[in-house]
Amino acid sequence: MRHTVSPADLGLSIMAVPPLARTADGQFDDSANGAVIRHLEAGGVTTLLYGGNALAQHWPMSVYADWLDRLEALAAPESWVLPSVGPDAGKLVDQAAILKSRRFPVALMLPMGAPLTHAGMADAMRRFTAESGVQLLVYIKTDNYIPAQTLAALVAEGVVFGVKYAVPRDLGAPDPYLSDIINAIGTERIISGFGEPPAIPHMLDFGLPGFTAGCVCIAPALSNALFQALKQGDKARAEQLLLPIQPLEALRGQVN
Repeated sequence: MRHTVSPADLGLSIMAVPPLARTADGQFDDSANGAVIRHLEAGGVTTLLYGGNALAQHWPMSVYADWLDRLEALAAPESWVLPSVGPDAGKLVDQAAILKSRRFPVALMLPMGAPLTHAGMADAMRRFTAESGVQLLVYIKTDNYIPAQTLAALVAEGVVFGVKYAVPRDLGAPDPYLSDIINAIGTERIISGFGEPPAIPHMLDFGLPGFTAGCVCIAPALSNALFQALKQGDKARAEQLLLPIQPLEALRGQVN
């Protein structure tokens, strides 16, 4: 597993968001999780994020360290594995202590819910990075979740590594919040955060360098071909490759 990364790495691979395989009694399934990882790596995917699809917000703290160690051991040396932290500030404190003794360079901060203030959220993020040495990829799913200028300050302080942007819009519609974030921190630190369909306008219209995806876990070569088409600016090819992916994306949307 890779231990050093830069913002440029956000554009080198699709960021796969795999499920976490568990046995019937809820234990970590080494064999099944290893099979998913090898399938992704064989399809050209080298960035693995254990977040919402892995139900990371529901991992018991009693197994958090053990499950991270197992994932690290299963990934290839050149693969980048990101754990998730939060969503609440209390979990961030406990997870910072666990990650301090490990070598994950970046963690996804799951979206916090109310009650919160922007200042309080920023303070919790600063404390996490100070105590763990781990930067944060901020998962944004709602409008004005955190002010763009606050993000810019946290990037400058070395707290925020980047943004996983997943605010729903009609395809092709203006996105003032995304534009504000781009103006504040640039595009290289922002990735499209919810699958292949919005990745097309995000990469071609807004200039984002990459995207996260769940369907890539089933057909990594197909999703990777779409990713490469977008990197080349080939919208027609990307839309053609999207066609067999769309039914599964629609199903995923129905079941959250």
